[in-house]
Amino acid sequence: MTPTITIDIIGLGAGDPDAITLGVWRKLQSARRLFVRTERHPVMALVKEHGIAYTSFDYIYEGHDSFPDVYEAIVSTLMEESLRGIGGDVLPAGSPDAGIAADSGNAAAPGDSSEAPSIVYAVPGHPMVAERTVQLLRERCEEAGIALRITGGESFLDAAFVSLGIDPIEGFSLLDAAELQPSMLQPQLHTLIGQVYDAFTASDVKLALMERYPDDHEVVIGHALGVQGEERILRVPLYELDREQDYGNLSLIYVPRSGDPALRNRTFERLHEIVAILRSPEGCPWDREQTHQSIRKNFIEELYEALEAIDNDDPDGMQEEFGDIILQVMLHSQMEEETGAFSVYDVIQTLNEKLIFRHPHVFGERSAEDADEALVNWEAMKAEEKKRKGTDAARKSQLDGIPPDLPALMKAYKIQKKAAKVGFDWDELGPVLAKIEEELRELREAIASGDKEQQASELGDLLFAVVNASRFIEADPEEALSRTNRKFRARFEYIEEQLRINGKTFDQTDLLEMDRWWEEAKRHT
Repeated sequence: MTPTITIDIIGLGAGDPDAITLGVWRKLQSARRLFVRTERHPVMALVKEHGIAYTSFDYIYEGHDSFPDVYEAIVSTLMEESLRGIGGDVLPAGSPDAGIAADSGNAAAPGDSSEAPSIVYAVPGHPMVAERTVQLLRERCEEAGIALRITGGESFLDAAFVSLGIDPIEGFSLLDAAELQPSMLQPQLHTLIGQVYDAFTASDVKLALMERYPDDHEVVIGHALGVQGEERILRVPLYELDREQDYGNLSLIYVPRSGDPALRNRTFERLHEIVAILRSPEGCPWDREQTHQSIRKNFIEELYEALEAIDNDDPDGMQEEFGDIILQVMLHSQMEEETGAFSVYDVIQTLNEKLIFRHPHVFGERSAEDADEALVNWEAMKAEEKKRKGTDAARKSQLDGIPPDLPALMKAYKIQKKAAKVGFDWDELGPVLAKIEEELRELREAIASGDKEQQASELGDLLFAVVNASRFIEADPEEALSRTNRKFRARFEYIEEQLRINGKTFDQTDLLEMDRWWEEAKRHT
């Protein structure tokens, strides 16, 4: 029978040598080849005291610039050593940071003849808690024909629960400092952040936490929790998290769970909950009665109010108005959720998938050197998306797909862009300007005829031609007209101000005087 190659993985516990399990201690004593991820652990003093030979991987940390590279190197070394079997040397070749030399008296005889002598790999804490090398071994050893045996030890979580007074049944989140993102944070849960090895890592943690918590929110730093004589627990405001703190491989950050409404109100989940309550039988009578059609106009009004805040460059106004737009999305989505059609989370999923699909130069293999190339990619993927959905086949006209309720100026712009895509367009600006002059002449003729219906028709033709010109000079007509509206308002308000300064009303002035103030206003705007 072919012997089974085995790696024994054992946990050294949270740090207190008195907390090491009997099973782990026996494996340490009987290990023929013992490897430790790091000897910077309190239990290693006990290992040295009993003359147990080992090889430390600390030298790998010193030879690589990133933790992923370190973990890859450790796993590769362990797999190579396990496949090599028991050799004449205890220490692997090229290991400059080996521990105590081997003592043949410590070697344990192999057990069953069907099992090859194993190597022992010791890690801090519990092998299955925040130990990336163990996860990599689990992913790769089976394919390589290497068996794994895992013997747990006390994890740093056990020590943290005791030292910090956490009952995990209340709900807790364990996060890796190196991978921490603000979206992972849930203030209603106890949050433990491990792998805080240095002040640089703590600084990254601080920035992530500040996305959800106030700068002065109290957080807890735990050093060597559960290790007698070394345990330290510090409570500091969040902004001091990375200032003059002695972080090491036994450090963590703890953010106690909080019921502070201000923290919950910063979460999307809370917004979803509030809207559902408003629409529930116990909620608001007005909100319960609304339908898609009844609040349809609100959506349009909120959009225009947001545009006004943008045009006024008003950050406070934008913050409020953007919230009002989101509320409209939430209300309409909640109505559909109540019927089982979709929820707002489906809306978000669809949007995320669309953004990823239409940006192959960001999330795929295409490239885009500038905005024009990015737009080409966007349009290509949009067309592919429609092809997959079969929406193009269902359309009878190239002009389909333009919302009927768009403002007329914006709709004209979109109609012309769609027509241009299939070649129905002038090649240059000259004929476009000539068309404007033609439509202006026809408008004059209609005015001279006194036919009101014809006048309105010719005015529409003129405006349509002007919109065409906007495409050729790459100016959005809606934006251009909005800019002129703002300019007119500012100048007209200047006239009103001059009237107040001079103690006059509009009845007490004339066009000549107002025109003079208008020209003054033009010099200021």
